[in-house]
Amino acid sequence: MKLQVYRNLDELEGLRAAWDELLSEYPLSSTFSTWEWLSCWWQSFGQGRQLLVLALFDEASRLVGLAPLSMSTERFGGLLPLRVLRFMGDGSGDSDNLDFPARPGFEQPFAEAVLEYLQQQKRQWDLCELNTLPADSPAARWIAECADSREWTYFEYFSKSSGITLPDTWEKYVEQLPGEDRKNLVRYERRLKKRYSTRIYRCTKEEDLPICLDALFRLHQGRWLNAGEAGSFSSPERREFYRRLSRCLLNRGWLDLWVLELNGEITAVQFAFRYRDTVFQLQEGYDHNHPSDRAGFVLRAEVLRQLITEKVRRYDFLGGEDAYKARWAALPGTYRRICLARPLTAAAMLLRSVDWAERSKNWLRARLPSSAWGLLHQVNIFVRGIPDKKIDSAKKVGCPQDSDEVGQSPRVRRSRV
Repeated sequence: MKLQVYRNLDELEGLRAAWDELLSEYPLSSTFSTWEWLSCWWQSFGQGRQLLVLALFDEASRLVGLAPLSMSTERFGGLLPLRVLRFMGDGSGDSDNLDFPARPGFEQPFAEAVLEYLQQQKRQWDLCELNTLPADSPAARWIAECADSREWTYFEYFSKSSGITLPDTWEKYVEQLPGEDRKNLVRYERRLKKRYSTRIYRCTKEEDLPICLDALFRLHQGRWLNAGEAGSFSSPERREFYRRLSRCLLNRGWLDLWVLELNGEITAVQFAFRYRDTVFQLQEGYDHNHPSDRAGFVLRAEVLRQLITEKVRRYDFLGGEDAYKARWAALPGTYRRICLARPLTAAAMLLRSVDWAERSKNWLRARLPSSAWGLLHQVNIFVRGIPDKKIDSAKKVGCPQDSDEVGQSPRVRRSRV
């Protein structure tokens, strides 16, 4: 077998047909591993990074494994500069479910080939951090095992995700909801139609994309600016990424951009995309000036109803396990994070110190009274100068009108060396 390295998009574009074929054979494929997602992301966020995509071919020249990586120099603690390998697509807060797609049966040799290359190029990188891997990614499991057998410094963490398993009928789905929410499905829709002339539709034409996306940006930003926060779309790079990505996904028939109009004005937007029988819900916005209309709730209900009729079997909320997601019958899931460094290096020492600090924090949290832990948390915020209500604007957030709180779920983690 042969491992080939791609260092720019022009080289990588020649791999597109083989890339699509590989994903068609990989059971855990998602939009986040496609050429469309990663190339659009790179064009928007790749500045200051070096592309490093590793492709493994078998003796018949078939692509059997793909490691879409990139490298950038990052400073830790404001002082220590390290060359960090990440997934192509990681670093802006927009991508989840990043992975190493591999043909069944080739996961172990692919992982070994990737680590062998990293060993050979050990002077070119310091730290490898692989975020939001599917928990059951076969290649990720072999990467972890191979790194451990080589006695590299290796830590593994887990974070929360959630999604709805959709049945084959709307009636079966509604039965899964709490009694009050079942009533609300009818109550809110009826009330909205009584107040307004309503229209719900999916954007299917490229000429309609600018209007729908501008509405998403405006509604999403309006909610967060009103709350005193920056919002996800304060970044021009992110707005351009969504525009570029939407055109690519629409051309492939993968875009699920849904709009709710009230009296001819866009009041709620949901940005999602489809891969096979899964729809990934990424961003949404609604008119925060009329929260009693529950426009986001009504839009999501109609979207789910339509997706069930189209035989979609999973509605993926991606990262986080917020309370409002559980009310829609979402079940908890897990993402995996793998951190690697060669032994006896500054990066290895950093990984050990970070893990020790995290374990110490968790130990204290489990043993201190909640009031004492809260006081320590406030002292830490004061010392570090972090605003008390800071929300990372790069993170994907749910529609606040559907939730009692907005924030990140606590991480569940384990580690080893």
